[in-house]
Amino acid sequence: MDRVVLNAEKREVIGKQVRALRRQGKLPAVIYGRHLQPMPILLDAHVAWLQLAKLTSSSLVTITLDGKEYPALVREKQRDYIRGNITHVDFLAVSLTEKIRASVRIDFTGTSAAVKDFNAVLVHGIDALEVECLPTELPERISVDISALEAVGNGIYVRDLVVPDKIRVLSDENDMILVATMPKEEAVEEAPVPEVPVAEGVEPELSVERGKKEEEAGEQEDAEKS
Repeated sequence: MDRVVLNAEKREVIGKQVRALRRQGKLPAVIYGRHLQPMPILLDAHVAWLQLAKLTSSSLVTITLDGKEYPALVREKQRDYIRGNITHVDFLAVSLTEKIRASVRIDFTGTSAAVKDFNAVLVHGIDALEVECLPTELPERISVDISALEAVGNGIYVRDLVVPDKIRVLSDENDMILVATMPKEEAVEEAPVPEVPVAEGVEPELSVERGKKEEEAGEQEDAEKS
């Protein structure tokens, strides 16, 4: 991916007053790091939205501020979920000569024969890999080819991934990434209806009718006694 550069300016306004800045086409943000005190900044909202849409949590971006460049990672993007636009961004400044720990997204490629030929269902485990490396060696994503899932029961685990030597994987090697399983078929069984034995040539009476006749017989008996 091409180098992403975002021009920033210092931001004096904080709190609820930043709403006015958003109306002016500005995007509030903050940049902080191990060797850097948190600095509120402003970005051009339109430019930032276009650039940030391409980035993952492990994408390296350069923030230019007062003539100085700050290599950084996008740590958090806050959104207005009604309008869908980004309202605030947190950037983590990093040193290009110090190793960092980061989460790298896992993407899937290819076609699984277990799904195609045996109607298997793919069950997902982890969707990101925890790694340690220099910021310049940090991949934006890790691709996993699911064509290795040829039969039901086949799985892909962290130990099966091939990553560059300069990247140290921190995730447990036994963590499951993907497994092909058979879909569960839930059979619906109807409760059996008990059969009431009926004497030959006699039609069964409904319980309501039987109860009604018994009640009438009782009333007639009482009348005769009186």
